[in-house]
Amino acid sequence: MNTPTLLLKSGLSSLIALLFMVSCKQAKSDKTAETDIQPKLEKRIKLVRNDQEKKVDVFIDGNLFTSYIYPTNIKKPVLYPLITPKGTKITRKYPLEPSVGERVDHPHHVGVWFNYGDVNGLDFWNNSDSIKVEKRGSYGTILHKEILGMEDGNEEARLKVAMDWVSNEGKVLLKENTTFIFRGAHDEYSIDRITNLSAPNEKVIFKDNKEGVLGIRVTRELEHPSDKPDIFTDSNGIPTGVPVLNNEGVNGNYINSENIEGDDCWGKRSNWVNLRSNIGDEKISLAILDHTSNAGYPTYWHTRGYGLFAANPLGQEVFSDGKETLNLSLDKGEDVTFKHRIIVASKNLEKAELDAEFNKFSAQ
Repeated sequence: MNTPTLLLKSGLSSLIALLFMVSCKQAKSDKTAETDIQPKLEKRIKLVRNDQEKKVDVFIDGNLFTSYIYPTNIKKPVLYPLITPKGTKITRKYPLEPSVGERVDHPHHVGVWFNYGDVNGLDFWNNSDSIKVEKRGSYGTILHKEILGMEDGNEEARLKVAMDWVSNEGKVLLKENTTFIFRGAHDEYSIDRITNLSAPNEKVIFKDNKEGVLGIRVTRELEHPSDKPDIFTDSNGIPTGVPVLNNEGVNGNYINSENIEGDDCWGKRSNWVNLRSNIGDEKISLAILDHTSNAGYPTYWHTRGYGLFAANPLGQEVFSDGKETLNLSLDKGEDVTFKHRIIVASKNLEKAELDAEFNKFSAQ
């Protein structure tokens, strides 16, 4: 073989070797790059904001737990619906989604809410679209103003929002800044509602009143059985008088931290109240916990067999038959904070568990 041929073959071999080395290096570089760019893992508890629909959905392990909603037709932002870890909705659907067999009383009872019946003479509790135009001057509205922050998490997620408590003329009585903390295990979810109210323009008086402050309206199965005639939604969505109630599946029962049960929980002070029921095979507990730092602690309870479940520390004159008064007031520039915990469990929560949870919560 002559010398030019040898040189050509030698050069070709070197070129092939060089290309192979470059290819290997590039492949290694690409592999390293793929390894460095890890997929972003979603947190267990996730908040999904939807400004167009005026809501923030709360998901736990991919399942909807509740939504913070602020439509213009219910006069206040609320959490709706409230769903157990096993997927059962436990808040009444009316008036947002009228459903067969539900009561159609008190259209201002929607989901989970926070307001009061007498703030400088204005009724925030009973306001709804059902109020006649000529009477709306006596009622107040809570307006969602902005979302201040959202944070997903594996242990908890946080939603911070701002609201204004306004008169029918738009005058701001109270500025509200609230933090919701959502947590969830496989059979027990919870919500902390930390509510700060400040008086920016004038003195504000919360005159002792039965209607307040943290309320939940529950579904039919969590009500107490009743034999009283009432008005319910029929299969055509029309409110219809029912002389004899069908109590099938209706088995709710209140029990408080003092071991008082049923209708007797109304107007009593206690650290917590637990509403227990069964829906099908699912055992359900819905509990509200007070906090030792709250004004009026321990709270009075506005619990009704027809499905209103509320903690009201500010209605002392009413609940004590005039023996006590509070009439909480805020001077201009002052503020007050309320802390409550709501527990939604797909099991029976026992007294010892709730006592421990109350102590843990109040230590925070």
